[in-house]
Amino acid sequence: MNFATKQAFETPAPLTAPELLDSETLDVTIVMPCLNEAETLGTCVRKALHSIRELGVAGEVIVADNGSTDGSQAIAESEGARLIHVPVRGYGAALQAGIKAARGRYVLMADADDSYHFSHLPRFVEALDKGADLVMGNRFKGGIEPGAMPFLHRYLGNPVLSSLGRLFFRVPVGDFHCGIRAFRKTAIEGLNLNSPGMEFASEMVVKASLAHLNITEVPTTLSPDGRSRAPHLRTWRDGWRHLRFLLLYSPRWLFLYPGMLLMLLGAAGSVWLITGQRTVAGVNFDVDTLVYALGAILIGFHACAFAISAKVFAISQRLLPEDPKFERWFKYITLETGVAVGAVLIVLGLGFGIHDVVLWSRTGFGELVAS
Repeated sequence: MNFATKQAFETPAPLTAPELLDSETLDVTIVMPCLNEAETLGTCVRKALHSIRELGVAGEVIVADNGSTDGSQAIAESEGARLIHVPVRGYGAALQAGIKAARGRYVLMADADDSYHFSHLPRFVEALDKGADLVMGNRFKGGIEPGAMPFLHRYLGNPVLSSLGRLFFRVPVGDFHCGIRAFRKTAIEGLNLNSPGMEFASEMVVKASLAHLNITEVPTTLSPDGRSRAPHLRTWRDGWRHLRFLLLYSPRWLFLYPGMLLMLLGAAGSVWLITGQRTVAGVNFDVDTLVYALGAILIGFHACAFAISAKVFAISQRLLPEDPKFERWFKYITLETGVAVGAVLIVLGLGFGIHDVVLWSRTGFGELVAS
């Protein structure tokens, strides 16, 4: 595609497509969340409709308006989009309403700020036709134009959060927060997504991974948005909300692995100090350090127990899907097993305690000196 052809494709003349909306079930729905996007909304709707026309499929464009006060609603309808009003504020709330209203088998979501290329619709649809359930755009593979992404987002926030997402959930996605993505409507509706804010983007990928949906990605390009105002995204606030969401949906990384590490370090320190004082580089480690080591074991054990409790609760409340490997353990870990193990630990604890008191009494309850 030469430059002139690309320009004609990217900036088509105003276009409506009422003939594409005649059927009850369509091939593609393009959903755009909107909150005061009058500067760019008309251009985005025209490009979206043009991409559907060029692809030769039956489709529609939905603008999920979040209470705009700049006339965005009138622009959406005049350009041929289907407008729905979403009273609950938030990026996620707007998209959830738009997805629910969509009549397409496939749904492509993208921002209405003119930063994403709707001309890339064919590559998303092709991946869905090949069996994918969720197709993510990857801006790092497709190209980020100068000025399109803030420095912190490009080199810190997005790479770190995407890396954590791949580590925690084994998702084959290099751009966890790309705003343009496509999916099978039925597959995503089955995930019961409910985040109202920006973390909706993470929730979709995380739950799709936990539900073992087929996830893939295609390259896409990010351009500077066409608005004169600042974006709705807030770097630190929304970055924290994404990180918090990733941690809450991964009890292993939030509680289990840190707990196991604390127990290991505590046990190593205890074994090292149990025979007496140690000196390293002129620093003495004695019984007070041993107390901290034993405390680390206790805290680590409780963190591991909390990880198991958190996962059981999340599965019971359908926040996480059922895990057959995890549930196998409960054939052996029953209430009776727990009571028996607890009783043995209590008896052992009392035994050691009595033994120590007897030793102490032999010194007249004075100072204990290691022999």
